Amino acid sequence: MDYKKLSTAEKALFDRDGYVLIKGMLQPEEVKKLYTIAIQDQVISSKSFDRGDANGLRTKLALWYSLGDDAYSLLARSKRIVDGVNLLLDGEPAHFHSKLMQKEPKVGGAWEWHQDYGYWYRDGFLYPQMISVLTALSPSTKENGCLQVLKGSHLVGRIEHGFSGEQVGANQERVDELLKELELVYVEMEAGDTLFFHSNTLHRSDANLSDKPRWSLISAYNLITNKPYKGNYPSATETINIVDDELIAQSANKGIQEDANFLIK
Repeated sequence: MDYKKLSTAEKALFDRDGYVLIKGMLQPEEVKKLYTIAIQDQVISSKSFDRGDANGLRTKLALWYSLGDDAYSLLARSKRIVDGVNLLLDGEPAHFHSKLMQKEPKVGGAWEWHQDYGYWYRDGFLYPQMISVLTALSPSTKENGCLQVLKGSHLVGRIEHGFSGEQVGANQERVDELLKELELVYVEMEAGDTLFFHSNTLHRSDANLSDKPRWSLISAYNLITNKPYKGNYPSATETINIVDDELIAQSANKGIQEDANFLIK
C-alpha cells in the first residue's frame, strides 16, 4: 500500500512556518479502526482527566509515556511517522508521551495560546528539539474547535507562560503583539490528516460548541540526545522500536494496557 511520507519540500515548509499538514497520512480503514478502538477503550476512559478553560468549559484527555503494542502505539511507532519526525528534527527521535484528546460536543473547552515547550521547559528539557504529531480521528473544523496556529511563531523562541484557568498559557501581551505580525491559521483537518508542529509554535483552540465531537491522537517526540536534567521520563531518550506501516491495519483491535505509565491527575 502507498503510505504518505514527508519530503524535503515539506521539511522546508516546517522550518519556515513551524508546522506542516499532511493530508491523508492515515488510510480511511486505519483511522476508522483507531477511532472505534478509542471510543470503546475502557482503560482510556478510566485514566482520562479534564482541564478547564478560562470560561469553565472542560476538555478530557488521557496521557501516557510508555509505548506498547496497542493501536495508538503502533501509530506512534510506525515508520511513516517516525521517519517524518527524524527528518524534521534532523536526527533520531525518542517518544516523550502520547495523549488522546476528547473534545466533546457542547462542553469541550478551549485551549489558551501556548507553546508545548512552555510546558516541557519546566520538565527539564534544555532545548526545544521537540515535535508534536497530531492525527485527527474525527473531522476538525472551526465549528468544533480545530487547532489554530500562528505561522512562523516558532522563530520567536520560548515565551514566558503562566496559568490561565487550569491551563498554562503564554504571556498574553506578547501573544497580542505577535497576532499583529503573524498569520493566524485555522488548521481544519479531515479524519486521518496529520499535523507536525514545532514545540515553540504558538497554538490554541476554541471550545467545541457544535454537536460534533473532535477527537485526536497526539504523540510528542524529543531528539534522543536532548536529555532532560530533571524528572523521570525514560522513554524520552530511548530508541523507538519502529514497526512497518502495514501493522496498524493488520493488527488486532487492541486498546491500551493499564501499565502504559499514565499521567494521573
